[in-house]
Amino acid sequence: CTLKQKRGKYSWRLLLEFVELFAKLDTNKDGKVDVSELKAGLAAMGIKSGKGAAQKIVSSGDKDQDDGLDFNEFSKYLKEHEKKLRLTFKSLDKNNDGRIDYAEVKQSLADLGVNISKEAAEKILRSIDADGTMTVDWNEWKEHFLFNPATNLQEIIHYWKHSTVLDIGDSLTIPDEFTEEEKTTGVWWKQLTAGAMAGAVSRTGTAPLDRMKVFMQVHSSKSNKISLVGGFKQMLKEGGPTSLWRGNGINVLKIAPETAIKFMAYEQYKKLLASDAGKIEIHERFMAGSLAGATAQTAIYPMEVLKTRLTLRKTGQYSGMYDCAKKILKREGVKAFYKGYIPNMLGIIPYAGIDLTVYESLKNFWLSHYAKDTANPGIFVLLGCGTISSTCGQLASYPLALVRTRMQAQASVEGSEQLPMGRLVKKILEKEGFFGLYRGILPNFMKVIPAVSISYVVYEYMRSGLGIQK
Repeated sequence: CTLKQKRGKYSWRLLLEFVELFAKLDTNKDGKVDVSELKAGLAAMGIKSGKGAAQKIVSSGDKDQDDGLDFNEFSKYLKEHEKKLRLTFKSLDKNNDGRIDYAEVKQSLADLGVNISKEAAEKILRSIDADGTMTVDWNEWKEHFLFNPATNLQEIIHYWKHSTVLDIGDSLTIPDEFTEEEKTTGVWWKQLTAGAMAGAVSRTGTAPLDRMKVFMQVHSSKSNKISLVGGFKQMLKEGGPTSLWRGNGINVLKIAPETAIKFMAYEQYKKLLASDAGKIEIHERFMAGSLAGATAQTAIYPMEVLKTRLTLRKTGQYSGMYDCAKKILKREGVKAFYKGYIPNMLGIIPYAGIDLTVYESLKNFWLSHYAKDTANPGIFVLLGCGTISSTCGQLASYPLALVRTRMQAQASVEGSEQLPMGRLVKKILEKEGFFGLYRGILPNFMKVIPAVSISYVVYEYMRSGLGIQK
């Protein structure tokens, strides 16, 4: 009974606070608060709000789309936003003492793959700390972020942590991280859905270049040089314009199971490998990500083999995925579905390691040198960091990817020997030299920028469509 009374008093006090605040903001007394009133009202009360914060608040709370918040919408937004803030505060307060210090800020960002210096963590904390104690309690946190949907710490998390959604057609990246708030509210599955859809559109858009890469990896050699233009002419002559998209169906189809398995495996590996519960260091994150990638690839690897065979198929060779799988099973047996498995697994480590290291370095360089008033790097910085890091990762792992593709395709190429990995590498080096391991690298690099750009744009549209607040 006493607990109910306390809760009742708290609810009434909160309601009165909302009524008083709404009355102050509704300057023209029309029963709703629009963007200009919110902006002016917050400034008059000395509440600092980030750039575009008033518009974000009204847009996210305005359920009837009348460009303003009535009292019900206003109070509902504040209640929901306060719940999210409390979840975030609790996840940051590692030692549960009711206060956040710079070490907890630094560790929380590190848990999400954002590594910053002690000075940068203190700078973030100082911007929230109202009483100068260099710690932030719940009231300071609430007052600072209640009308700042995405500034400082939240901006850094939002803008930098979801970089891995950029899809370049190779499923070797470290899986995404999610805050406790995102896991509790169910936002994580929306993020994964948006990422999968972005990957599907991106891969479809760059499928002709991907097919050209596979074509050159398997058929190009010193004695049979295939140029980019000559290769496309050959494909168009053999199968017409639609042949440029061969293998794309299964390439898109495998995104969903691979993403789901990788995410679930990653969460389990993090728990097993983390030296301290709730904290994960960068090297532990890399190991967990690599193992999760290996687990997902093992589960869906037969689809990878089918993708290669369908990409290289001639007109009329297979009627579809099922027909292709049936013919491979009949002629070559179950083992055929795991050809190239070893080089594929070995390729995960250099790709993920270099991609993660380069991205971390570029990200930290930007945060240290250019993050003054905002942590928002802008679209070009994000795309630049993602493109450079993935390109470096591909350079390191490409020879293994080429060997994997040739092994997957061996039985379907006339006169091709069935060689194991070691002998195949030796043969390529003897006949074609070191650069023979980089056949098809040009179309592979050509698809990186359009793939990253398409996936980023589609991802943002999907986030908006699924109701994920920016």
